[in-house]
Amino acid sequence: MSVGVIIVAAGKGERLGGSVPKQLLDVGGRTMLQRSVAAFDGCAEVTEMVVVLPSELTRRGAELVGQTTHPCRVVAGGARRQDSVARGFEALAPASTLVLIHDAARPFVDAALIARVIGAAGRTGAAVPAMPARETVKRAQDDALMVLETVPRARVWLAQTPQGFRRDVLESAMALSALGIDATDEATLAERAGHAVEIVPGDERNMKITTAEDLLSARRRFPDASRVGTGYDLHRLVPGRQLVIAGVVLSEDVGPLGHSDGDVVCHALTDAILGAAGAADIGVHFPNTDEAWRGAAGLDLLGRAVAIVAAAGWRPSNVDVTVVLEQPKVSPHVDDIRRRLAAVLRLDLAQVSVKGKTNEGVDAVGRGEAIAAHAVAMLIRETAS
Repeated sequence: MSVGVIIVAAGKGERLGGSVPKQLLDVGGRTMLQRSVAAFDGCAEVTEMVVVLPSELTRRGAELVGQTTHPCRVVAGGARRQDSVARGFEALAPASTLVLIHDAARPFVDAALIARVIGAAGRTGAAVPAMPARETVKRAQDDALMVLETVPRARVWLAQTPQGFRRDVLESAMALSALGIDATDEATLAERAGHAVEIVPGDERNMKITTAEDLLSARRRFPDASRVGTGYDLHRLVPGRQLVIAGVVLSEDVGPLGHSDGDVVCHALTDAILGAAGAADIGVHFPNTDEAWRGAAGLDLLGRAVAIVAAAGWRPSNVDVTVVLEQPKVSPHVDDIRRRLAAVLRLDLAQVSVKGKTNEGVDAVGRGEAIAAHAVAMLIRETAS
């Protein structure tokens, strides 16, 4: 028996949000796609794999998939999931007599589950792993939240992937797909084509990552895959200097005294990012005794810090900064500051938080003699994205 695998990774992950397709997001130091590919690549029964990507990413296929032991092709997906599966099926060698189809957004599939599906599909022609429903199940009207009936829980199973099929069974399922019949998975098409589908025990660890909460839960399985650092900076305010935050000029009359531009937000963030990676601090990398950094822009130093931690295998995931300043008010400039920080940090705007506070007249900052900033940065292990 020759087993071919189709890994579907052509979606946009719109429910998760963000500019990066979810299958390319980091989970424990590798992308979801890489974890899914590795699970099947490690199975002795598998002979070949096809990864289905968005068309604009296929030229980077080898980079995004990573090295594999088994032959692995990359093809462009279609408009619907089942169209993507059809294209993957077309790319499989005719010698693959059994075909597994897996969603890349289930990165925790393991060898035991794969073996169960292979065994059942070889025995009955089609198999789907599933988990029994644990809660009472209600069927509602399509257009209103009114219960039509209570479905016996013992008869309800929650389907997972990989789903497995004999080649002839999948061919008949794909024929229905080509006729325009919609289905959320290939097992449904196989059922409609008249084939029996066997349920095999699924695995609750084989979660599908769909929402931001799912992603957070998945990353919690790898506590060493993220790090948090804090940063703090304070400068006296003096006449004749510009007050600059992330390249945004708040005042031309009074600004921070310092060797560089005195940008407290960028300096605090630089320390937070370097600290999270265990890469010393701003004074070590950009000392005020070095003329090379005289008048240096804070955004430039921040960008250099990002490059330093990237060389160590890390990248920012999100940042949060609080600016403490009496006058002028920071709030009118927050959106502009966030945009500039996001560009340097290579983050979406939603991953960058900036807040302005006062010190209510307490100490030098409260008297308007100084400006301060507190920053927190989270780093995650760098992977292809």
